[in-house]
Amino acid sequence: MQLDRRIKRRHFLVLMAMTLLWLVLIARLWWIQLGAPHRFSRRGIDLVKASVKQRQQSFVLHSGRGDILDRGGYAFTGVEHLALILFPLARGSLEGTEGLARLAEITGQSKERLSETMETAKVPLLLRSETGKLIELTQKQADEINALAIPGVVALAVTERYRPDEVAKHLIGFIHKNPEMVESLYPDEWASGKMNAESTVGASGLERSFDRFLQGVEPSVLSYYVDGQGKPLRGLDIRYTKPSNQYYPLSLLTTLDSDIQRRLEAAADQAGLREGSIIVLDAQNADMLAAVSRPDYDQTNVSGQADAWKNRAFKQLPPGSVFKTVVAAAALAEGVISPTERFTCTGEYGKYHFSCWKKEGHGSVTMEEAYAESCNIAFAEIAKRVGAKKLEEYAARLGLTTQAGHATAHLFKLDGFKQLDGEESGRVFAKDVSYEDEGVLIQSAIGQRDVRITPLQAANMMVTILRGGQPAQVRLVKEITYRNGQSFYQFPEQKHDAAGIDYVTASKLRKMMRKVVTAGTGQMLLDASWQVAGKSGTAQTGSTGDSRNHLWFVGYAPLEEPRYAICVVSENQPSWGKNQAMELFRRVVDELADYTARSSQLRAGYSRE
Repeated sequence: MQLDRRIKRRHFLVLMAMTLLWLVLIARLWWIQLGAPHRFSRRGIDLVKASVKQRQQSFVLHSGRGDILDRGGYAFTGVEHLALILFPLARGSLEGTEGLARLAEITGQSKERLSETMETAKVPLLLRSETGKLIELTQKQADEINALAIPGVVALAVTERYRPDEVAKHLIGFIHKNPEMVESLYPDEWASGKMNAESTVGASGLERSFDRFLQGVEPSVLSYYVDGQGKPLRGLDIRYTKPSNQYYPLSLLTTLDSDIQRRLEAAADQAGLREGSIIVLDAQNADMLAAVSRPDYDQTNVSGQADAWKNRAFKQLPPGSVFKTVVAAAALAEGVISPTERFTCTGEYGKYHFSCWKKEGHGSVTMEEAYAESCNIAFAEIAKRVGAKKLEEYAARLGLTTQAGHATAHLFKLDGFKQLDGEESGRVFAKDVSYEDEGVLIQSAIGQRDVRITPLQAANMMVTILRGGQPAQVRLVKEITYRNGQSFYQFPEQKHDAAGIDYVTASKLRKMMRKVVTAGTGQMLLDASWQVAGKSGTAQTGSTGDSRNHLWFVGYAPLEEPRYAICVVSENQPSWGKNQAMELFRRVVDELADYTARSSQLRAGYSRE
């Protein structure tokens, strides 16, 4: 009797276990097919799309993402071309046909290359040359190709996000697929299935900081369908879907000038700048007109390029003697020294292993002469009078300890919105350093030890001085616009939170910076197209046993009516040879002078008409 009960109980448990298993399987199937077909698993896999991959292939003609424009409307992104699209699902459609020979004739490519391209392709692609350059078609060529009616071969207008030869890549940034980032940034869209693992987001630059605004409604897609045997489905072989919203996507109107940007990138490459940056700001309002960063990188293939995509103009470095501008500002504003007061430089300070770059010394020099000739000994004495706390205070007043970029407290759903991606803040002293340490103070006075600023901050310091001591935030985007060109949001010019300096001190600094060029370390700039003023800097890299230096020159031009605040940094340069930063600064000034002259001529021509 007990044995029968145990057997029946065992059968009951087995039956219950099997029933539960079936319920779990049914629930799982329901979830896969109905519950989350567009966002399956933590990776957000779209099962509906995956299920039709064997009978459908799609090519994105336009991502639906908003464009990024220069101040005149030139598009850094989203350039439309007529191109040939090949769908590998129809790879058999070319073989043994007259269409192959005719297609080769129209495109100027060999039959063998066309056939091989189709055979080896795994996803729909654009026809490119052997060097990877897109083969652009004329309207006549496109019409002739489409008239051939070859399955899986179509000529259409395609918008590529990036051009290989485009400029301002570090400012524009790049996009990528990152499911974790999508889920983190867009939790509502992720939960609803509007965004999934296939969605792209901005990874750097403006693409990242303005990603929420650049995200489009939906892409324009060309889809090609075949049956189980790989033959085109009649009436459904090719479908084209595009968004109909006249307001989206939004676009960015930047402060950049693509002509200046192109000129300066060419100048950087001609000068052989391998590592470093160039920043040019509008001297009146701190709008960013151009920014160059090297090494360059490929926006369409970032993997394997280490940190080349990072914008060096926004990264902090030891500024060397450029920081003597802060020491001079503090000394003048606080009245602890007169510009004509004299100091004696013998080349050696006598302790802390501190010396002047000029071994024999500068002799007797005034503060103005010491600044022009970048005398370390004189500025060590000046820094002692200023003191560590005042030195740090004036660095903050000139905007060197906080970010320089345009910030907005509340921008729609975003709090503390910042235009510039990856911008770092500067500093004077490390947190654990004593303000009473004289050795630290005099090393900091010449821009070494723990002092760090960004090239952007240095250029903006010039703007502050040119504005009579009043700092401004650096603006890169001035407006977000709807698809039809109407304004969505405008970013006003904004003052910087830094306190600034007084007008008289700013005027004295301008006079001292001119003397750097006429009678100091910047004399090679006397032959520039415009008269200029500024400050040089040579900073040790800080690496043990490394004799390389970061070379700086920061200044403005033209002298009497300044238009441009400029900073050039050439990183990791040998301690011997020519000063690449100063040479490149001269080239930048020459390009800006030529650009300005040509622009004036063009405007004069328009006015005569």
